[in-house]
Amino acid sequence: MKALMCKAYGPIADLRVESVPDPVAGAGQVVVNVKACALNFPDALIVQGLYQVKPPLPFSPGAEFAGTITQVGEGVAGYAAGDAVIAFAGHGGLAERCVVDARRIMRLPKGMDFEQGAAFMLTYGTAIHSLKDVAQVQSGENVAVLGAAGGVGLAAVDVAKAMGARVIAAASDDTKLGLAREHGADVLVNYASEDLRKRLLEFTDGRGADVVLDPVGGAYSEAA
Repeated sequence: MKALMCKAYGPIADLRVESVPDPVAGAGQVVVNVKACALNFPDALIVQGLYQVKPPLPFSPGAEFAGTITQVGEGVAGYAAGDAVIAFAGHGGLAERCVVDARRIMRLPKGMDFEQGAAFMLTYGTAIHSLKDVAQVQSGENVAVLGAAGGVGLAAVDVAKAMGARVIAAASDDTKLGLAREHGADVLVNYASEDLRKRLLEFTDGRGADVVLDPVGGAYSEAA
């Protein structure tokens, strides 16, 4: 099969597509025929050796992906060849097929295509954990999302709206803000041309945001 391979930690440009042996499902594992693989910031860091997780070399990057099961290993229950699933393997998704622990997969939700499924776990998982588990957002609260046009940012806009919050989306240009608006943002702030702190106070009658989600980090965190 073909796979994008990282043979040494370094520039992304050093990655090469190569022929590698087909994976085989061991106990507790499945092999997935990859239909779509997401690209996230950690994927770029991992191949450069800049992430806290460093897979043994050589490896194929691609933390999350979606596809159909082709093999089921011993001890795996509830899944069969042909099942459509999404997976968070940590790496290995940028290949035609990938072996993954069965505990790291879930069925592709009804109505979701492979491309949507591949990009679902990391971004929406981060947003749900941040807003529901940590911040415990309540209906009617003002939630400010910085970097609102990125993967986690857009997911946070979606999740916050679903939780009944009033969403203030902040990004660095109007094109990005338009994308956040399409995802349901109520208020838009261009922090490249506007005073973020001042605008948040204006939109919240001087109270400030109840919750700020900042997936980027930097000077705007304090301003928000």
